[in-house]
Amino acid sequence: MTTVFPDTGVGPLLRDWRERRRISQLDLALRADSSARHISFIETGRSRPSEEMVLRLAEQLDIPVRERNALLVMAGYAPRYAQTPLDDPAMASVREGLDRLLAGYEPYPALVVDGRYDVVAANRGIALLMEGVAEELLTPPLNAMRITLHPAGLAPRIRNLAEWRADLLTQMERQIALVRSPELRTLYEEVAAYPVPDRADRDADGRGADRARERTPSFALPLVIEHGGQVLSFIASIATFNTPMDVTVAELAIETFLPADRETATYLRERLP
Repeated sequence: MTTVFPDTGVGPLLRDWRERRRISQLDLALRADSSARHISFIETGRSRPSEEMVLRLAEQLDIPVRERNALLVMAGYAPRYAQTPLDDPAMASVREGLDRLLAGYEPYPALVVDGRYDVVAANRGIALLMEGVAEELLTPPLNAMRITLHPAGLAPRIRNLAEWRADLLTQMERQIALVRSPELRTLYEEVAAYPVPDRADRDADGRGADRARERTPSFALPLVIEHGGQVLSFIASIATFNTPMDVTVAELAIETFLPADRETATYLRERLP
């Protein structure tokens, strides 16, 4: 993914990150063991920050590693973080670890996506839920947002589509605000424009989706989806790598779907023994 910046120079970009984090120059200076005067000089271009200072400020502002590389380049330094393809031999341990994690989570659904929401790995639970998805959506690279929200994808089977769709679009908006990626913006505009299937938010007996919600804990928004005539309910969670030093690894996200009720868990165990 490429990143687009509104201003040139590292100073305005650092100022933008600081303002988005709602941190004053004084607070940032205290955190970075500097002075408000020096931070001001950096932001206005009167001082050129050292490589160490750029990295220190980026750390205190919790800037993603891809954007840290951009900051370094704009300050006149070489990128610090590599971007190693996931199929590179050096990433073998990462791939093996992800495969073990996904397999260990079965029969419950789990997948790994990159920074563009492309699916890089998935288990049998995800494959089960994707039964019936149009072939054109299953042509690599598979995109989790397209598969979920497209009218030929999972959308017609999601019983609480309005809520789930709104949550996914909000998630994408937060990501776009963070990385300012034209590719993500294009994807967002595409999936946000998909027509919403015109269907009642119920199954054949008119009560399946309501019963799924009733038996779902209220502490998180569930994904209520139909499969094989059964209404399933899941609670989703997302995990990322701690302190990544590679852009590829930093942008990987592991999404798991925990059955929100016994009926869902039983159904999955029976279908994927």
